[in-house]
Amino acid sequence: MMGMRLRWVIGSLMFLAGMINYLDRSALGVAAPLIRQDLHLDASQLGIVFSSFSFGYALFCFVGGYASDRFGPRNVMGVSMIAWSIFCGLTAAAWSVASLLVVRILFGMGEGPIGSTFNKTVRNWFPHGQQASAVSVANAGTPLGAAVSGPVVGLLALSVGWRPAFIIIALIGIAWVVFWYAIATDHPRENGRITSQELAEFEDGQKTQPPPSASPQPLGSLIARPAILATAFAFFGYSCILFFFLTWFPTYLVSARHLSIASMSFATTIPWLVGFIGLTAGGPLCDLIFKMTGNPILARKLVLVVCLLVAALCIGLAGEADTVFSAVALMTVSVFFMYLTGNTYWAIILDTIEQDRVGGVSGFVHFIANCGGIVAPLMTGFIVQATGSFFAAFLATGAIAVLGALGVAVFVRAPAAAAIGGRLRAVG
Repeated sequence: MMGMRLRWVIGSLMFLAGMINYLDRSALGVAAPLIRQDLHLDASQLGIVFSSFSFGYALFCFVGGYASDRFGPRNVMGVSMIAWSIFCGLTAAAWSVASLLVVRILFGMGEGPIGSTFNKTVRNWFPHGQQASAVSVANAGTPLGAAVSGPVVGLLALSVGWRPAFIIIALIGIAWVVFWYAIATDHPRENGRITSQELAEFEDGQKTQPPPSASPQPLGSLIARPAILATAFAFFGYSCILFFFLTWFPTYLVSARHLSIASMSFATTIPWLVGFIGLTAGGPLCDLIFKMTGNPILARKLVLVVCLLVAALCIGLAGEADTVFSAVALMTVSVFFMYLTGNTYWAIILDTIEQDRVGGVSGFVHFIANCGGIVAPLMTGFIVQATGSFFAAFLATGAIAVLGALGVAVFVRAPAAAAIGGRLRAVG
C-alpha cells in the first residue's frame, strides 16, 4: 500500500463501490427513452417504474443500517453488492411493465444498505476529525459513476442494445466484491495489515465522539430526536432533487428539449462531473469549519442550509429556462450545491449518536431520505401526464428542498453537539 493509510485504502474501495452503485442505478434513466419505446410505456408508467427502485431501496436503507450494527459492515456491504449486481443484470430480461417493476424493486433492495453501511465503516475506521472528509470520499464515487453512465450506457445501448448494456455493467460489481473481502474488516484491530501508528491515530481520534453506550438507548428514542428528524427531512429534500435529475432529466432533455439520445447522454455527464467536485469538496469544507470553530454541528449546519437553499433555487429556475444550455447550466449549479451537502447528513449522525447505534440511525435517516426517490419520480410523472409540461415539477422539487433546509436551521440544535465540542476543547 506504499505508505497509504489502510483506512484510506478502504475509503477508496467505498469510493469505487459508490461509483459502481450509480453506474448501475442511473443506467435506467439513460436508457429510458429506448426502454419506453420498446415496452410501450406512457409518462405515468415510466414514473412508476422509476419510483419502484426506491420502494425496495428505502426500506433496505433501514434494514441495512440495522444489519451493519449487528453483523458488521464488511459482510453487509459484500452481500449488498452481489445482490444489486445480479438484479441490475436481470433488468435485461424484463418483458413488461410488471416484470420491470419486480426487478427494479429487488434491485433497490440490494442497493439499500450502501449509505448506512458506508457511514458505519467510516465510524469504525476513521478519526473524528477526518470523518466528514471520509464520507465525502466514500460517496464521491456516486456522481462520477453517474457521469460515466451517460456516455457508457448511452453508447452501449445504441451499439448493442439496452439489454446487453445492463448485463455488462452488472459484471463490474461482482469483480469489486473480490477486492472488498480481500482487504476490508469491520474494525481496524481485526485487520492484520494495519500499522500500530495508524491504530493509535484512530484511537486518539475517537476521544471526541460519543463512545459505545454502556446501556444502549432504544433506537426509537434516538430517531425521535428533533435534530435527527430534521436531518432526515432535509435529506429527503436532497433526494428529491437527486432523483428528479437521475430519473426524469434525461427524458426531459429528449422529449421537451428534443435532444438525441447521444447528445442527451453527454449533456447529462456535465452536471454529474461537477457534482463529483462538490461531493469531494463538501467533507473537507465541513472538517475545516469544524477545526476553526471546534463546533461540529455548526460546521455541518452552515454547509447544509446554505448549499441546499442554493440548490433548490437553481432547480426552480431551471424549470423556466429558455434554452437547453441554460437548463443544463442551472441543473449543473443545483447538482453542485446539492452534493456539497452530501456528507453533512451522515456527519450530523456521527457527531451525535453513540458508536453502537450509528448504523441503525443512519439507516432510518437514509430510509426517510430515499422516500424522496419514490415521491419525486411519481410526482413528476403525474404532473407531466396531467399538464404536458415539466415546469411545475421543477418548482415542486425545489420547494421541498427549501423546507428541508429551513427545518435543519431551526431544529438541529442537539445538546450532544455542545457536549462534544466541550470534550474537543478539553482534549485540545
